[in-house]
Amino acid sequence: MPMDPRHAILFEPVTVGCKTLPNRFYQVPHASGFGSSRPRSQAAFRGMRAEGGWGGVCVEYAAISPDSDETPECSADFWDDGHAAALALTAEAIHAGGALAGLELFHGGAASVNGTSRLPRLAPSQVASELQYGGLAKELTAEDIARIQRDWAEAARRARDAGFDIVYVYGAHGYLLTQFFSPVLNRRTDGYGGSVAGRGRFWLETLATVREEVGGDCAIATRIALHGDSGVAGGGGLPGIEADEMLELIAMAADLVDLFDVTVGTWPENSGTSRYYPEGHELPWIRRVREATAKPVVATGRFSSPDLMARLVADGVIDLVGSARQGIADPFLPRKVAQGRYDEIRECTGSNICILREESFHHIGCVQNATAGEEFRRGWHPESFPAAANPEEPVLVVGAGPAGLECAVVLGRRGYTSVHLVAAEPAAGGRLSWIRGLPTLGDWGRILDYRLVQLGKLGVQVITGQRLSTADVLGYGARVVVAATGSAWRADGVQPGIPEPMPGAQAGPPFVLTPEDLCVRGLRPAGKRAVVYDTDGYFMAPALAELLAKEGYQATIVTTYPVLSPVSDQTLEGGMLRAHLHQAGVKVVYATTVTGIDPGSAVYGADRDGEPWRAACEGIVLVTQQVSRDELYLDLTRDQAALGGAGIAAVYRIGDCVAPRMISEAIFDGHRLARELGTEDPSMPLPYQREPAGLA
Repeated sequence: MPMDPRHAILFEPVTVGCKTLPNRFYQVPHASGFGSSRPRSQAAFRGMRAEGGWGGVCVEYAAISPDSDETPECSADFWDDGHAAALALTAEAIHAGGALAGLELFHGGAASVNGTSRLPRLAPSQVASELQYGGLAKELTAEDIARIQRDWAEAARRARDAGFDIVYVYGAHGYLLTQFFSPVLNRRTDGYGGSVAGRGRFWLETLATVREEVGGDCAIATRIALHGDSGVAGGGGLPGIEADEMLELIAMAADLVDLFDVTVGTWPENSGTSRYYPEGHELPWIRRVREATAKPVVATGRFSSPDLMARLVADGVIDLVGSARQGIADPFLPRKVAQGRYDEIRECTGSNICILREESFHHIGCVQNATAGEEFRRGWHPESFPAAANPEEPVLVVGAGPAGLECAVVLGRRGYTSVHLVAAEPAAGGRLSWIRGLPTLGDWGRILDYRLVQLGKLGVQVITGQRLSTADVLGYGARVVVAATGSAWRADGVQPGIPEPMPGAQAGPPFVLTPEDLCVRGLRPAGKRAVVYDTDGYFMAPALAELLAKEGYQATIVTTYPVLSPVSDQTLEGGMLRAHLHQAGVKVVYATTVTGIDPGSAVYGADRDGEPWRAACEGIVLVTQQVSRDELYLDLTRDQAALGGAGIAAVYRIGDCVAPRMISEAIFDGHRLARELGTEDPSMPLPYQREPAGLA
């Protein structure tokens, strides 16, 4: 179908200083984990977005000097010519795709870790704050200020010479410029503190210095933060700079800046998870920027709707549609809009798995797009797949959860003409079909929606409500069988460190329940006092507790961890999750192990100090450990003669059937097997390239 005429505005060129962007799609700076130390991975990752039609593509924050060293975090470095040569590969790759290349230059100040350089942190004032740990920062002298401004100008010159079109003076997210803005962190009396103009002086001077150095060759961008709901952290939990003051500063900088990249509040709010922030949640703050400047504005909001994007541009709220997470989920979104392929857009789920992966593993990934981060090392392309060598070979995928769905989609895209996807449940989706119905998790259903639409377009046959036995599979007529039968939560209370069943767990429903008992079978605790026992540490126990609380139960989560849902801190939603549950009336008991159940009356165990602990309740939901549903796979593979007699050449397993894990990893597993089917041994991943070259 053709592009909707309303979306034509998104493909208008936009002049930014001395540069012109080919359209209004702009991939803002965001971390990848690659930095400048894995230049080929960085170049392939960013180049894919340019190929996908984004008019501007930026590299993540790049430190201008060793005293802004982020180790062990995953920024880029950009204080010498070696760093510039490494990132020049990325600028070249972005240009090859027809986009402008941007580089976000920054100094972290008191927020810098300096784990490698071991230099002291620097700050406007030597004030204790949440930005610092293990010692205070050095208060910047006048000479330090002048040196940092020179470093910024020299880094901008290197960026220009490396081929970058847009250079940033990064002033958001609690880094050095934000620290100067804050009346809490900045207590100076030398003209760089006090009034709004004084606190903004360092930023304005740095902008002027960078503009003088490269303003005739590069567009000058700055990233700034308005207050937002959570505010810009000023230190010690006190408020930082307010929105009205930030607007004053924007007006002061209007002649020095070609592009304002606007964020709000703290990083967890700016990159707000879909569990607690809707698409476009920043707009009330973004709209205010027009009070201060007519210069081009780019802003993010997890925008996935072309209608909303076009409306915001037409209304003058933004000039460029900024994206980080949506561009990871679908690098080809602009081209799909231009070609009217709206039903092929992979919408971001807002689960923030991308952030967890780049922060914790220094290698970005995505629950929606299994190719994210694999562009260089595996040579994967999100829209291109190797043609099947034997396209008519019948393939049976048993199980239609995330792994099975992804496997079937990739097989269809490779040209396999006889792919059957069979689900035992009445509807495809596996566990996600009920997870999406839990409180706050609705947007995770986009994982299923996208894949089900693609299967229909590809002609893959989806069969539901058919639980296949071993005999059924042997008689099916498939040449290749993929077991994607998933996993289930244990009902016996086996948990990490305690491999034996929990005393009393054999009582079963309605006193002892599993997540499936609640969400699939519709069972509920025998009375209103319910405990959800969590050794998983992610979303399941909090979501179930909230579900029970909404239904009138007195819900208490007992967790073995010292903090509830520690994994959610890695996805930037931990603080919001805990506040949300508190508001919902859910109580939490921390660092406590449940070791037994008195059916009908109580659960018992030990607290963090080893002291006996007991709580009265009329029901417990066990979120302790999962177990693979691998019986079909094991039955099939233990009888090779039967497989041969049935004409089955190979049986593989994917996802939770191999080992229970995060949804993103199950999807990756299904994608990899399907992409590599036809190689010598698809059960083992093909070797992938590593950096630096020469490593096996």
